[in-house]
Amino acid sequence: MIFNSLEFLIFFILLYPLYWFGTKNNLKLQNLLLLLGSYVFYAWSDWRLLSYLIASSIISFYAGIYIEKTTNPSHKQWFLTIGLVQGLGGLIFFKYFNFFITSFKDAFHQIGINLNISTLNLLVPIGISFFTFKTISYLLDVNKGKMTACKDWISFFTYVGFFPTILSGPIDRAKSFIPQLEKPRTFSYEKSINGFKQIVWGLFKKVVIADSLSVGVNDIFTNYPTFHFTSLIVGIIAYSFQLYADFSGYSDMAIGFSRLLGFEVTPNFNYPFLGENVADFWRRWHISLTSWLTEYVFTPLSITFRDYDKLGVILSITINFIICGFWHGPNWTFIVWGVLHGLYFIPLILSGSFNKKKKKVAKETTSQWIVRHLKIVGTFSLISLNLVLFRANTIAEAFGYYKQILVGLISFHFEVPKYLSSFYFILSFILLEYYLRKKDEITILKSLWLNKVFYAIIGFFIVLYLGQAESYIYFKF
Repeated sequence: MIFNSLEFLIFFILLYPLYWFGTKNNLKLQNLLLLLGSYVFYAWSDWRLLSYLIASSIISFYAGIYIEKTTNPSHKQWFLTIGLVQGLGGLIFFKYFNFFITSFKDAFHQIGINLNISTLNLLVPIGISFFTFKTISYLLDVNKGKMTACKDWISFFTYVGFFPTILSGPIDRAKSFIPQLEKPRTFSYEKSINGFKQIVWGLFKKVVIADSLSVGVNDIFTNYPTFHFTSLIVGIIAYSFQLYADFSGYSDMAIGFSRLLGFEVTPNFNYPFLGENVADFWRRWHISLTSWLTEYVFTPLSITFRDYDKLGVILSITINFIICGFWHGPNWTFIVWGVLHGLYFIPLILSGSFNKKKKKVAKETTSQWIVRHLKIVGTFSLISLNLVLFRANTIAEAFGYYKQILVGLISFHFEVPKYLSSFYFILSFILLEYYLRKKDEITILKSLWLNKVFYAIIGFFIVLYLGQAESYIYFKF
């Protein structure tokens, strides 16, 4: 069940009035209904997947209680280990077991030894990467005393299985989300309208921008040996915007549906293609994952390697991004993608500008404006070129794509690229995003009628382009 599907529309239309008006603002009933609705949503694709989600929630719930309850340090560590092993162990088994087996067999095959080891036909729980990171951060925060353990199983299970965010995030922390489940919620017309606008904007990104760009992107990446290098460059740019519009569109809708239900979840994007360097980009892209990795991976590693000065920071950031790459999927392409992102940070670390935030100036000079936009273009180019690895099925395929571009550039033979019409979608998207970048909410001007016209136009394009519902790119992660 996906947001831009008829099934979800029916599901939410049935749930929404019952949640607000059928429960008569009874907190327990609201949370119970939200939990049952989340489980129906999750089990829609395959009911068998629900058992693992429930089991993971049970183990993490009781592990958190016993971590807080016990005063014996060894017992505390034991309960923490149980919770982490269940979370990480399940993630590694379901998502990466076959990858390890295949890589192991391939390694021995290279030295002439053929191993008769079979992979397993595993049914991978959808959203496992996202809800596992939720439970891990919860247990670590309870262990460090950053939050108290949740004693209400309905609230905790709802946090883990919350349907707007379970499939592709944002990855909310328990210390910010569970308190929202524990306090009374009343219907707010203003929040509902705001949430609806967020949903419409996200749907526009997904249906009009991302799905329109996917046609050309799929053709170019599938048949790249037959395309001229100019078309391959168009493919890279189009894929960058397709991925961004697809994922940020989902996040906008997740935020909007959460707001309709009375919750505020973590913003996941802050106009990442306006980043002036790779560090700035990652402060703006997939913010919930970036902050999660920073707190639970990079910071502990940087403390461990602090005696190695800048080399320690380089090691920490590289390992951090290897984990980030591997989190995205069991493929060497993601690992290489992560390594390259780690290497992108080296100039920033060596120059001492890694953690420096840009100082705001009252008014930019012309030269400052030019320099800033050159940095933005340069950063976008680096990020987009690396996304070829993200999109490719194999490393050989990715390097074949790069080789095709390089050969074309050396030949100096120019050809009008195919799918040039993609830039109409990209340009309109850029202009809208650039205009809205300083707005706290999705709105146009302060005029009520202009606001209505804007959303009427967006709604028209959504209906115009709304065809067969396509899955979201990040669902596979």
